[in-house]
Amino acid sequence: MADIALDRPAAASREGASAWSRLRTSRGWLGLWFMAPAALILLLFLAFPLVKGIWLSFTDTRIGRGGAFVGLENYEWLWDDSVFWLSVFNTLLYTAIASVAKFGIGLYLALLLNKRLPFKALIRSIVLIPFVVPTVLSALAFWWIFDSQFSIISWSLRHLGLLDHNIDFLGDPTWARTCVIFANIWRGVPFIAITLLAGLQTVSPSLYEAATIDGATPWQNFRHITFPLLTPIIAVVMTFSVLFTFTDFQLIWAMTRGGPVNATHLMATLSYQRGILSGSLGEGAAIATAMVPFLMLAIMISWFGLQNRKWQSG
Repeated sequence: MADIALDRPAAASREGASAWSRLRTSRGWLGLWFMAPAALILLLFLAFPLVKGIWLSFTDTRIGRGGAFVGLENYEWLWDDSVFWLSVFNTLLYTAIASVAKFGIGLYLALLLNKRLPFKALIRSIVLIPFVVPTVLSALAFWWIFDSQFSIISWSLRHLGLLDHNIDFLGDPTWARTCVIFANIWRGVPFIAITLLAGLQTVSPSLYEAATIDGATPWQNFRHITFPLLTPIIAVVMTFSVLFTFTDFQLIWAMTRGGPVNATHLMATLSYQRGILSGSLGEGAAIATAMVPFLMLAIMISWFGLQNRKWQSG
């Protein structure tokens, strides 16, 4: 019995040594340990606020006062709230138009920049400027461009004799929606263009040479070579574009504050207005939580699409 007791520490030591040796030789375990700090940060700064926000959406918490559990009361209130449904419509319209326009313009710029152009490196740097400029600074610039009194557009059209009055860009609901969508497109196009350009750089020129020898037209080259090979990159970049556009806050808040008459309120800006400015944290959290199903839908579409090998290979 004494010998068995003496062998147990030795066996434990051997097991510890073998576990450490496996950790040193296994890429999976090593990768897990390298990912642990990043995972901890994500849990702390992403998962915890998300769970906390979902919990607040089921309470009547206000700023400066703890709340009680009220179940689905906040969601029932939102179901009958016309402003909330207007913000949902605005968010879907804003995301759909801006994302489609950004993809079309970004793909065109990527194809253009992939050609042999003089000063191509300089042009690429210029294209990136809208994306690297701070969002609030861009919003203030567009706010001045579309100002009802000092708009450079109205001033130019008046001096050309095409108008006899200023256009109230941000005071009219239709014009205001158009302006914020235009500003988002201007800011988001460089991200898509540069990402797709990086994908185009990986396409082998020999594929185009072989297709040209077979008599393929430029459109056929794009349809049967370029687009299929870019499809996985398009799926990823458009997923990010939709997520960024759907959750946009800074651009809208700096330009219109959701006005006029809530015409440009997105779900993110309405959540901030109800939760922070009005003090109803529970209601604001409910609006923010209502965004999650839309975001999950966009992610799942991309995920299932990328899992389809036939679709991925074009």
